[in-house]
Amino acid sequence: MAEIVVSDGSWTFDGERLRIVPGSGKDVHELRKVLGELVIPLQAIAGAAFEPARKGGHLRLRLRKGADPLTEAVAGGLGAPADPYRLAVPKDRTGAAEYLADEIRDSLQIWQTPSDPCDGFLLPGPAVPVSASAGDGVVSFDGERVRIEWTLFAKSVKESAGPQEFPLADLAGVEWKPQSGLGYGSLRFRLKGAGPGGPPENDPRCLSWGVQRFGGTTALVAAAVLARLPRETKEPLPLPPPAADGHEAPDDHDVLIRRLTELGELHRSGVLTDEEFRTAKQAVLRRLTGGS
Repeated sequence: MAEIVVSDGSWTFDGERLRIVPGSGKDVHELRKVLGELVIPLQAIAGAAFEPARKGGHLRLRLRKGADPLTEAVAGGLGAPADPYRLAVPKDRTGAAEYLADEIRDSLQIWQTPSDPCDGFLLPGPAVPVSASAGDGVVSFDGERVRIEWTLFAKSVKESAGPQEFPLADLAGVEWKPQSGLGYGSLRFRLKGAGPGGPPENDPRCLSWGVQRFGGTTALVAAAVLARLPRETKEPLPLPPPAADGHEAPDDHDVLIRRLTELGELHRSGVLTDEEFRTAKQAVLRRLTGGS
């Protein structure tokens, strides 16, 4: 078990799952608080790293493409401080952050987790019902239909169109963009058989905002819709994977896994030095992966 608890939140990794809990302080972004706790299976993870900085650094998680509806919906547009897969780490906790990142990478190596894109989501996406208010409207999604109601900031073309409601079955897709420079941030719903639509501020199928960088929690609405649109699914990958020839590996896998756990406990209790722990762990990893 590897864990780090800081004011920005906590990450706990048990070798098969990473549990992320956002902090509750005023500096923690609203999106992360509303999204709440995440439990991420190892099969969905592509990598982890600690990025040092002058006052500490950041622990970052990289997911496999196609594994997470939120990651797919925002398409890289969700930066700090709204990113739930980024943890701000103070200087006195950098050692714990580096250790947790190492544990995740070691587990990926042990289980030989694929890094290729997923055929189906491995994370469920935000829970429904979910709603968000930003700029010219309020959007909600109950799992079956999307509804948009306009605020006083909406342009006349949207006010004339009135509230909008789209059954999930009528949706072809959803597009989310953050506010950038002079451009509007937007949450647009694409309907089957309909054209691309006009500028965000004039499109009745689109919520738009020009002040909020990330549009409050609009990205969660986008992810919740995307998670429930028809998509090919993929069965979870078994742990551990069988050997290529169908037979057990020369070394008993469970014994080696228990050995790694014991080494971690001995290291945390101070019986093994950092150097002794690294040497012993690498020896076990080589046996697990068939290295020399």
